[in-house]
Amino acid sequence: MNAEECRWFYFSAFAVNLRPLRSMPTVIRGTCPHDCPDTCSWLVTVQDGRAVKMEGNPDHPHTRGFLCVKVREYLSLVYHPDRLLYPLKRVGAKGEGRFRRISWDEAIAAIAGRWREILARHGGQAILPYSYSGTLGVVHNQSLDRRFFNRLGATHLERTICSAAGTAGVRYTVGAAMGADPETMPLARLVLVWGANPASTHPHYIPLLQQARERGAYVVYIDPRRTLTANHADWWLPIFPGTDAALALGLMHVIVAEELYDQEYVANHTLGFEALRARLAEYPPERVAAITHLPAEDIVHLARLYATSKPAFIRLGYGPQRHGYGGMIHRTVACLPALVGQYGVAGGGLLFSTSGWATFDTAALERPDLRPGPVRAVNMIQLGEALLHADPPIRSLYVYNSNPAAVAPHQAKVLAGLRRDDLFLVVHEILPTDTTDYADIVLPATTQLERLDLHKPYGTLYLGLNQPAIAPPGEAKSNTEVFRLLAAALGFTEPCLYDSDEALVRTALSSPDPALAGITLEQLREQGWARLNLPTPAVPFADGRFPTPSGQVEFYSASLAKAGHDPLPVYTPEDESPEGDQALAAHYPLYLITPGAHCFLNSSFGDLPALVAKEGRPTLEMHIADAQARGIADGDPVLAWNERGSCQFWARVGQAVPPGVISATTVWWNKRSPGGYNANALTSDRTSDLGGGALFYNSLVEVRVMGESGNR
Repeated sequence: MNAEECRWFYFSAFAVNLRPLRSMPTVIRGTCPHDCPDTCSWLVTVQDGRAVKMEGNPDHPHTRGFLCVKVREYLSLVYHPDRLLYPLKRVGAKGEGRFRRISWDEAIAAIAGRWREILARHGGQAILPYSYSGTLGVVHNQSLDRRFFNRLGATHLERTICSAAGTAGVRYTVGAAMGADPETMPLARLVLVWGANPASTHPHYIPLLQQARERGAYVVYIDPRRTLTANHADWWLPIFPGTDAALALGLMHVIVAEELYDQEYVANHTLGFEALRARLAEYPPERVAAITHLPAEDIVHLARLYATSKPAFIRLGYGPQRHGYGGMIHRTVACLPALVGQYGVAGGGLLFSTSGWATFDTAALERPDLRPGPVRAVNMIQLGEALLHADPPIRSLYVYNSNPAAVAPHQAKVLAGLRRDDLFLVVHEILPTDTTDYADIVLPATTQLERLDLHKPYGTLYLGLNQPAIAPPGEAKSNTEVFRLLAAALGFTEPCLYDSDEALVRTALSSPDPALAGITLEQLREQGWARLNLPTPAVPFADGRFPTPSGQVEFYSASLAKAGHDPLPVYTPEDESPEGDQALAAHYPLYLITPGAHCFLNSSFGDLPALVAKEGRPTLEMHIADAQARGIADGDPVLAWNERGSCQFWARVGQAVPPGVISATTVWWNKRSPGGYNANALTSDRTSDLGGGALFYNSLVEVRVMGESGNR
């Protein structure tokens, strides 16, 4: 070795010794927080305090080791260059999104001070919380936050925007949202995927669907759109939106007329069959064909197929209940399994939601007893109306777990309300969203990797624990941390307002529901998840008993009659539809639906560059006949409008939707949408027949090619 080689060796060895030693990677078990039936279990690899890898937990029976296209990009959210790291105070006009950095002490003092003034002059009803599914964990979604606002005496928010209509319809019929276990789907001989798109919105159902097909099941897909899920089906029925109840009634008409129903089951486990039989006479296949735009022979064939294929599994999605009569739609579809004796059968029945299999003690978690007295309620769907016209006025809005500027319907109203100079708006958020742009105070929030939480599924039977994997960046704080700070600043002394996150998890697990019996925090920490304490397989209503007032499936519901609704399944044309309002349809002849995008989940992930690139741009699917009639070619910029507003898209022309129907996938952020408005500029803030749900799939519009000026 010469002198130069010796020097190189010496300095190389010295340099190696100077390098900081890297820690060994550790793997933390967690649970996806997002609004999806899968409630996936994930594994986070952490090295030197940084999350470097995320993957699906291969040991979890439903997750099966893979994550969806959205959550595979979760680390891009955690380490987003625009991540909010410090509290901010507005310095520009509302909507401009201009702020200066402040301290947490200053932020909490500003909020508490303003709220003290409002409480003294106007009472707690002048303050409105607004939250939904930014996380579905019990700790950060529905525990300490509810306690705090109950203690404050704030206006109660009716959180109905997603599933309230369908849940109400199913409960009126069978008594609870105890859907069939999706793991029994492979036992089915027939699967009806009705108004759901699992390939995009809960992809862990697709392997179960594939297993069913491999074992000989026939798969029917009922949906206005030819989605990715249609590729996994044997038959696609492009039903006209909002007519699902008519189809279900038409199927039942054929089944009863041809005596294909299960007479013994109907006699022993249902109420009101003779009244139902009389109602079904009104829905022969020919009439139903005219309503649904499906051939009468297809309706007859499907009815026979459903009645004679056992087990028959219905996966009923969330789309059909996002109409004006969405509650009745779900009620009517829920009658079908009872007619053919498919409830209580492994591989049969109905799956809308599994949320009813286990129930947390909401009174213990939310403490409504803290309210100083009766409080008023505001339906979250009508946020714009409440901000503009509530009497007495809403004077402060606190937004967390949501992005109402983008996701709430009748967007023009919502944005006008958020622009009010006298509205004190606080937004607790991860990224600078459309809503933060209007805030007076912005608070930096944690992601799921930085907090403890417990998740109860609504599409599987597995509880999930999320354990924090990394420290929060900057000065980000969780929902519960902020509510503890606000409680202290307002001088609240109730001990339950200061419960730790771990204490809140233990409160949830100590709920008296037998399905939670024996599941402990220690067990969840060890494994990351636990199956509910249920038989295997779990078959709802296997004993023939239903938690309805009669103990039976209620074809006739006295409870519905008492509430002022038709006690029997019925089809009613949507108020805003060509059949329901012909005068309105003369001006706006196209029926708009706004289903979820493949790469976004509501507005979550809408600012991640990789997912925005995959989703492409805001598009409007049109049937070729409707496009040609308007001189629209594939790829053209188009304007859609109605009496509520207008929105710009790029046309996607083909046959993925029926004539007369257009579809815009959501939710694009306003700031990423041409013209600054997304599809919710067109949607209505009217509420559904049952449950007060949202009407995201029920808007009439007109469309034309955009001119150079961009005006209609």
